[in-house]
Amino acid sequence: MDRNTSTKRTQLIPFIDSFERYLQDKGKGRGGDGGNYRRNAARELERFAEWAAGDRSDDDWTGIVPDNADREPTFEDLDERVFREYARHLAGDRGLKQNTVQTYYRYISAWCGWCVNEGYLEAHYAQRASAMAPLPEDDGRKPGDQQAWTSEQRHALTQHADERARNAIETYTTLPDDTDPLDRQRARYTALKAARDRALVFVLAYTAVRVGELLRDPNDPRRRGVRWEEISIDGGSMDVYRKKQQWDAASLPDPVISPLRSYRKLMEPPTARWPVFPTFDQRTLATLVQDELADRGERPDAIDERRGEYARDLLLALDEDVRPPSITTDGARSILQRLSEDCDIDIDHPKHDYLAPHGGRRGMGEVLVRAFGYTVAARYLDNSEEMVRERYSHIEAGELGDVATEALSEIDG
Repeated sequence: MDRNTSTKRTQLIPFIDSFERYLQDKGKGRGGDGGNYRRNAARELERFAEWAAGDRSDDDWTGIVPDNADREPTFEDLDERVFREYARHLAGDRGLKQNTVQTYYRYISAWCGWCVNEGYLEAHYAQRASAMAPLPEDDGRKPGDQQAWTSEQRHALTQHADERARNAIETYTTLPDDTDPLDRQRARYTALKAARDRALVFVLAYTAVRVGELLRDPNDPRRRGVRWEEISIDGGSMDVYRKKQQWDAASLPDPVISPLRSYRKLMEPPTARWPVFPTFDQRTLATLVQDELADRGERPDAIDERRGEYARDLLLALDEDVRPPSITTDGARSILQRLSEDCDIDIDHPKHDYLAPHGGRRGMGEVLVRAFGYTVAARYLDNSEEMVRERYSHIEAGELGDVATEALSEIDG
């Protein structure tokens, strides 16, 4: 079969047949059956399919299949004009806000891009300028960037991380004296990882420090991740390299102190220059340990023998002061994705189906603005008061609405 014949057969497939495979690729858990993104994407794809079939829109809308054809819409029917019409359909729904229209279209556009990669479509028609032209202008609210952890979400995530760490530490510290050394090391490694994750979650949840100020950025050597020498647990502060390109002190509120102190005691970093949140990636650590010990004059067979004495290379790195790199911001997102899924937090957000790092910062901003006003919140968030007022203007609007309601009750009453 030549390529043109194969392409032609692909184009004749009803495009709805691709939905399940796409959703599995985007879903969470075994078989790709879970996740909020999958659920939301499935809803929007179903709406798009109904519209394409002529079942959703104005009464005179008959869909994208030619009138003389009695079949389901196929990939052959899709081009940029179809996506332009769908964008116009979404924009014409007066019940949808501007940013909601943009969000709904993004779900369809993401599927279109996937179809190109999978060979169903020849081009990403949904991203062409003519297709996107009917979409409303961005109203500046950018819902995908505005996730804020609620009090309930913050509590659920921190409690889950705390319980995991407590259980792992208790398991390690209560092992019988005759426990096999490698089993003891495995228990310590598990406890260290859980304690690291707990400390990271609490720092992101309560300090409002930007994740890029806390962890390593592979593209910026100045951002190598916070080290133990930059944290004063007793003093309740942490030095971070701020977004404004200078070092500054950030506060460590009470909820953060205990997780950090417990974690440091368990880790016992060989020097204060160790990263607070080191990577636990086995391949990275294996290469690092081998290279560092070789640079110190160790022979390959001696290195192999030394590594064989440890259940994990991280534990050897601790004993030999082979300093690992900090996790990256992407690593933090992976940790939060895993923890969010593990504790089954209810998250309804168009872009993130987990509690993203910036949501912790924004959630603390909400708390501070409501409790102490914009001036105090701006200082804690390391932002100008003007910017904080702009980003949290919905709080002031709600409060003014309460004032107006009270005034109406007094006057009209």
